[in-house]
Amino acid sequence: MENIKFNLQGSLITEEELRKIQPEIMEAQEKLLDRKGISSEYTGWLDYVNRIDKKEYEDIKITANYIKENCDAFILLGVGGSYLGAKAAIEAIRGDFHNELCRPQIYYAGQNLSGSYLKRLIQVIRDKEVCIIVVSKSGTTLETAIAFRIFRELMEEKYKEKARERIFVVTDRNKGALKSISDIEGYKTFVVPDDIGGRYSVMTPVGLLPMAGAGLNTDEFIEGMKSGVEEYSIRDFNKNICCLYAAARNILNRRGKEIEIFVNYEPYSISIAEWWKQLFGESEGKEGKGIFPASLNFTTDLHSMGQYVQEGKEIIFETTLTVENFDEDMEVPYDNNNFDKLNYIAGNKLSYINHKAFQGTFLAHSEGKVPGLVISIPRMNEYYLGKLFYFFMLSCGISGYTNKVDPFTQPGVEAYKKNMFRLLGKS
Repeated sequence: MENIKFNLQGSLITEEELRKIQPEIMEAQEKLLDRKGISSEYTGWLDYVNRIDKKEYEDIKITANYIKENCDAFILLGVGGSYLGAKAAIEAIRGDFHNELCRPQIYYAGQNLSGSYLKRLIQVIRDKEVCIIVVSKSGTTLETAIAFRIFRELMEEKYKEKARERIFVVTDRNKGALKSISDIEGYKTFVVPDDIGGRYSVMTPVGLLPMAGAGLNTDEFIEGMKSGVEEYSIRDFNKNICCLYAAARNILNRRGKEIEIFVNYEPYSISIAEWWKQLFGESEGKEGKGIFPASLNFTTDLHSMGQYVQEGKEIIFETTLTVENFDEDMEVPYDNNNFDKLNYIAGNKLSYINHKAFQGTFLAHSEGKVPGLVISIPRMNEYYLGKLFYFFMLSCGISGYTNKVDPFTQPGVEAYKKNMFRLLGKS
């Protein structure tokens, strides 16, 4: 069967370096899988898909069908891990221009504090049949709470008492502001598990409900995750690509490579990069440690950032995501006049040309001493996307433990919140 692959050939890493770091990586993997590391109480995601609550999952499907049958659009309210995983999956699977080509349309709110953004979004959805999915463990995250207050009022104005039938909540099982208001108003609720942090929660109702509402095949997504659980739990350094990816990142970081650039060659992967950035940035950026996660979209960004990557400070390495097979493609047409001198590639598919662009860029960057790691997936579908997400999450946990940081908490996030609430006059 086709599988996700990881390639170290352009990494500029030696066999000796891999041999030296192997004991550290295997110790970190053991801590993670055996739940012996720091904050192991937040590692419920490791086997969540093998113990998923079947009744709640059936409720997710029923709710998703309601959304698809009764809505022109739904709005996903959430910030950080509460929406990035779902957004990445929806955009990767439904593709570019999906709101113009698919129903229901999907919009996002609660991820910023922009009044103009919300006002324009309200204009867009005002005359549509709408549902809302709000995701927040506490219900008091400022961006999401403000947006929910605004859209709850809008829904009640539009649908009166029936508004409660169109508002769906993913929150804590027993406590919190969002759970309290849901109980009072009668909103349908789903549970954010206590043992899974936001950036690791895409396989829970946090990700599954909006994904299913968007028409994605969540059964296949879960099967991909299950495949990842089985394959990436192998305790063999040379056969486990999670271990190899974690090893490569730490080797390069110790060499002074401080920035990892996630590179993709398909626009529908842009939101995968955004999810990946939160996963690694929030997990590893602690105690003066961690690789800074960034992203570039090639070939577009080769025309703006390619020069820096090629000849700038030698603090960068690249991790490129490639897709091997495509269900949709186009050929370069033949032109009798050949004004643009492109007939030499006429008849070739764009995916072929794009791959040659990747190969040429990868070679140039390698010659410029920019290490490159390559992750390739057979095709962009729910199964392989689920497995890819699990690959990154497990790699992140191993990498964090290797670097001796806690990959499952985010204490630094609270600093800006305290200042913001003080400046707003919160007592």
